[in-house]
Amino acid sequence: MTARAFISGMAGTAIGPDEVSFFRDARPWGLILFKRNIENPAQVTALTAHFREIVGWDAPVLVDQEGGRVQRLGPPHWPVYPPGSAYAALYELDRDRGLEAARLGGRLLAEDLAAVGIDVDCVPVADVPVAGADRVIGDRAFGDTPEQVAALAGAQADGLMSAGVLPVVKHLPGHGRATADSHLKLPVVETDRATLEATDFAAFRPLSRLPLGMTAHVVFSAIDAVQPATTSAIMIGDVIRGSIGFEGLLMSDDVSMGALSGTLSERSRAVFAAGCDLALHCNGKLDEMQAVAEAAPMLAGKAAARAERALALRRGRTEMDIAAARARFASLMNQPAGAIA
Repeated sequence: MTARAFISGMAGTAIGPDEVSFFRDARPWGLILFKRNIENPAQVTALTAHFREIVGWDAPVLVDQEGGRVQRLGPPHWPVYPPGSAYAALYELDRDRGLEAARLGGRLLAEDLAAVGIDVDCVPVADVPVAGADRVIGDRAFGDTPEQVAALAGAQADGLMSAGVLPVVKHLPGHGRATADSHLKLPVVETDRATLEATDFAAFRPLSRLPLGMTAHVVFSAIDAVQPATTSAIMIGDVIRGSIGFEGLLMSDDVSMGALSGTLSERSRAVFAAGCDLALHCNGKLDEMQAVAEAAPMLAGKAAARAERALALRRGRTEMDIAAARARFASLMNQPAGAIA
C-alpha cells in the first residue's frame, strides 16, 4: 500500500475522468461518500470497486451512516435506522436491551454497507450534549452521561466490527458542549478542564480501543484558547492521545468546514502539524481536493502502522442470521419489521 495521508470526497455518482486522474496520481488513503454520490446498490457497488481499481489496492471507503438525521443511504433501497437518542431511551428503560439494540443496529448498518463495498462507518457519536448547546449533536447522542454514552457507543462499534466494518469514534475530545455548528463557524467551549475531564473526555476513554477516530473543530479555551482540537498539538497530544488514551488512527473532521480558517493548504498543513494522521476533505470540489493532496504527506511511520492495524480488522467478520437479527432489532425498537428489513 502506497497512499497519501488524506481521505477525499468526489462530485457525483460516478468517478469522472478528471477525478480518475486525480485519484490515480494523488493516491488518497480513502474515499468518503455522501448522498450526492449514492443512487442505488448496483451503482454504489460499481463506484466503490472503480475507486479501488484506480488506486490499485483495497482502499477503505467511508460514509456517515448513523441513522436519524445523518444517514446517507436511505429509502427506497436501504432501511431507515433510528438516531442515537432512540437507543438511549431504551437503555434508560432496560440497560441490557439498550445495549443489545445498539449492537444489533451496528451490525445491520454494517451489513448494508459491506454489501455495496463500504467498509468504514463514521460512527459512533460519543459526544455528551448539555443543555443550551447547538442542536448539531442533539438527538444523535446516546444520552447525557458519559457512562451511558460510552456503553452504547461501544456496543454499536462492536456490532459494526462483527461484520468487518470499521467504526470511527467522533468527535474527539467532545462536541457536545459546542454552542455553534462547526460546519458553519468555530465553536468555543469555556468549561474548566476538571469538568471536561469528568464528562466530555470521560465518554471517550472506554472507547480508546477503537481503531479510528475523528477530531472536533472545537476550541477548548481552558486548554488551548486559540486552536480547535483538530489543529491543536496540545489537544491532540495532551488530551486525545494523553488523557483519553486514544491509540487508533486519527483523522480530522472535514477541513472544508466553516469552523476552520485559512486556505485548504494551510488548514491541511495545520492538521498534520498538530498530530492528526489523516486529513478529511468531503465536498468533492476538485481544486480543493488538489490543495489538500499537495499538503498531505505520504502515510508513513506511526500513522501507517495505525492504519495497517485498523484495516486488518476488516477481516473480523463473524457469522450471524441476519434475517433473525433484523426481526429482533425491530422488536427491541418497537418498529414494524419492514422498517428495517
